[in-house]
Amino acid sequence: MAFHQRSISLPSRPLSKVEDELHSIEACISSPSTTIEVVSDGLRRLGDIYSSIVEIMCLPSNQICSSQQRRLLDGEMECSLQLLDLCNSMSEVFTELKVIIQDLQVHLRKGDGAVVQAKIQSFIRLMKNAKKHSKKTVKKVVSDNDCRIVKLMSEAREITTSLFESILYLLSKQITMPKSSLIPKAFQKKNLVICNEEQLQALECCIGDLEAGAGLLFRRLIQTRVTLLNILSS
Repeated sequence: MAFHQRSISLPSRPLSKVEDELHSIEACISSPSTTIEVVSDGLRRLGDIYSSIVEIMCLPSNQICSSQQRRLLDGEMECSLQLLDLCNSMSEVFTELKVIIQDLQVHLRKGDGAVVQAKIQSFIRLMKNAKKHSKKTVKKVVSDNDCRIVKLMSEAREITTSLFESILYLLSKQITMPKSSLIPKAFQKKNLVICNEEQLQALECCIGDLEAGAGLLFRRLIQTRVTLLNILSS
């Protein structure tokens, strides 16, 4: 009994702080001036947010839920699987992209235009497939004022999905059709899309950061799901 009595005096500020951080990330995503570096940092910030959500869920005041709240948490359990699948898929995409970019640099130096073009087509195809997969994730926000933690989780899920979509959009713009005068003569072929080696090196570094951020987020999502399971089984 003493365990639950202590929960009465626990402050609600941590939850409000997490909400503010989510809204900050949302603002970054919607900004027309956002960059890959910004959204990459957003992945790390989301990882921290999910850690905070776990801490909030573990507070004594959140250990006992009404039947309605339990139903909502059950719904979040189902959605968490979709989010984990998306995060894992994005990690694989980043790994594949990094390999493609590395190959592009090698064959660009060799002057192998045919291979370069094939690698660029692989890049574009991978982006298209990843975009299709990201749109399958449920993003509906639970509007339940009686259970702020559930609403917080659903908002975090929506923003996480939107962040991944923003990342894919920005990545797809990194290799664009330059003016023909900027293309080495060895690569001057119709509809060839390419960027220079310096740009590719910078892009490889960004993708490495995205890969690390997605890995961190995936681990935090696992922790969140385990906490949900513990709450629902108690």
